[in-house]
Amino acid sequence: MSVTVTTPARRKNYLNADYGIKSWLLTQDHKRIAILYLVSITFFFVLGGVMAALIRVELATPLGDMVEPDTYNRLFTAHGVVMVFLFLIPSIPAVLGNFLIPLMIGAKDLAFPKLNLGSWYVYNLGAILMVAALLRGGTDTGWTFYTPYSSTFADSEVILTALGAFVVGFSSIMTGLNFIVTIHRMRAPGLTWFRLPLFVWAHYGTSLIQILGTPVVAIAILLVAAERLLHIGIFDPALGGDPVLFQHLFWFYSHPAVYIMILPSMGVISELITAFSRKRIFGYKFVAFSSLAIAVLGFLVWGHHLFVSSQSIYAGLIFSVLSMLVAVPSAVKVFNWTATLYQGSISWQTPMIYALGFIGLFVVGGLTGTMLATLGIDMHVHDTYFVVAHFHYIMVGGAIMGYLGGLHFWWPKITGRLYSVFWSKISAGLIFVGFNLTFFPQFLLGYMGMPRRYHSYPEEFQILNVLSSAGATILGLGYLLPLIYFTWSMRYGERASDNPWGAYGLEWETSSPPPTLNFDEPPVVTTEAYDYLAMRDKKTAA
Repeated sequence: MSVTVTTPARRKNYLNADYGIKSWLLTQDHKRIAILYLVSITFFFVLGGVMAALIRVELATPLGDMVEPDTYNRLFTAHGVVMVFLFLIPSIPAVLGNFLIPLMIGAKDLAFPKLNLGSWYVYNLGAILMVAALLRGGTDTGWTFYTPYSSTFADSEVILTALGAFVVGFSSIMTGLNFIVTIHRMRAPGLTWFRLPLFVWAHYGTSLIQILGTPVVAIAILLVAAERLLHIGIFDPALGGDPVLFQHLFWFYSHPAVYIMILPSMGVISELITAFSRKRIFGYKFVAFSSLAIAVLGFLVWGHHLFVSSQSIYAGLIFSVLSMLVAVPSAVKVFNWTATLYQGSISWQTPMIYALGFIGLFVVGGLTGTMLATLGIDMHVHDTYFVVAHFHYIMVGGAIMGYLGGLHFWWPKITGRLYSVFWSKISAGLIFVGFNLTFFPQFLLGYMGMPRRYHSYPEEFQILNVLSSAGATILGLGYLLPLIYFTWSMRYGERASDNPWGAYGLEWETSSPPPTLNFDEPPVVTTEAYDYLAMRDKKTAA
C-alpha cells in the first residue's frame, strides 16, 4: 500500500486544532467522537465496577449483613444494566471502531458524520435516564427484565430503566448503519473486500446484528411498558398473556447481543496476533467469513435460554444442536490464531499479552457455553453461579480483554503518546490472575448448587466466595492501573512514532495522532492484508 503524509510540523490534528469545549460537543470528526465515547464509557465502566465490588463485599460472608435483600436485588440489577447496555455493547464499536474504521479503509470520515455525533448524544440521553432511575431507587428485576414480575409486580423504576435501554438501542442502530455504509462505499482504491483488515470484517458482522436485532428488544421493552401502564394482557397470565413470549423476544436479541460484545473483540485479537507474530493471518478468508457466520448463526440459538421455561423438548434439542454449531466459527478463529502464532516472530508487548489472555479465557468461556447448551447439564446448573462464571468468562475475560488489548495497541495512534511498558504488563498480569481467581471458583459454586442473585448462602460455600471476593480485589487493581498510566501518558508520555509497533495497515501509514482528515492524499492499496513478508523485504532493501 502507498500513502502520502506530511511532516508533523505542518500538520494539525484533531487534538490540537481547537481546544474549545464547543468544538468538541459539535464536532463531526470521527476521532473526536470516539474520544467522547471513551470518556462516557469509562465513567460507566467505573460505576459498574463499583457496584460489582459491593456485590463481592456482600458475598464474602454467608449472612446478608451489609444490605437488605431488596437492596441487593437493585444492586445486581444496576450492575448488569450499566455494564451490558452502557459499557460492553458500545465499548469497542463506539470507541475503537469509530476511531479506526475510516483510517483502516482510507476514508476521511464515516459516511454520516452528523449521525455519528447524534449517536453519542442519544447514548448519553439513555444513560441519563438509567442513572435517574438508579437515583430514584433503582430497579430490582435483573438486567433481563423478566415478566410478569417486571410488567406487573415490581415496585421499582422499571419503566425509566427500560426507557433508558430503549433509547441507548437507537445509538447502537445508528452506529451499525454508519459502519455498514462506510465499509461498502468509502474504501480506498485497491482495497477490495479480501484486503480489508479483519477488524473491519468483525465490525461489519457486528453492525448487521445491531441493525437486525436491536429493534426486536426495543419492541419487547415497549410491550413491557405498555402492560405495566395500561394493564394490557401481553405477558401476564392473569391478564391473558404469556411470560415465555417475553423470553423469546428478549433472547432473540440478547443472545446475538453477546456477539455484539465479543465479535469486535475478536477483530482486535486478529490485529494483535498478526502484528506481534509478524505473519499474515492463517486462513484469512476463513477468519473473515467466520465473523459473518457468527452473526447469522447467533440469531438461531436463543432458545437454549428457555430449556427450563416450558419449551418443547424437541425445540430444546434443535436449539441445543444449533448452539453447538455456533461454536464452530468461534473455534475457527481460535485455531487460526494459534496457527498464526506457530513459528511466528513473537514480540511480548503488552497488547500481545492481552491477546493471549483473551484466547485462554475465551476458550474456557466457549467450552462452558457448549456445556450449558447441553440439556442435561443446563437443567442442573440453570440459574446458578455456573452461568454467572460462564457469562463473565465471555464478557469480561473476552470482551474487556480485547478492549484493553486494543486500547494498548492503538493508544499511541490515538494520543501520539507512549505509556509505561512496565506498569502496563503488571496490569495485564493482575487482570488475568485476578479474573481467574474471581470467576473460576464460581463454576464450582454453581456445580455445587449455589443459586445466583441470592445475598445469603449456606456456610459451606463461604471459602469459594472469599476466594472470589479476593480475586475481585486483584482484578479491580488491575483495571485501575490503566486509568492511571493512560492519563499520565497524555501529558508526560514519550511522543510516539507513526508506527511504534512496526504493524501493517493504513492506520499506521499516517501520523500519530492522525491529521483532521486522516490522510493528506487518498491512499492507494496495492498489496494484500497483513503482508508482513513484503513489508520485511521492503525494509531490507531500504
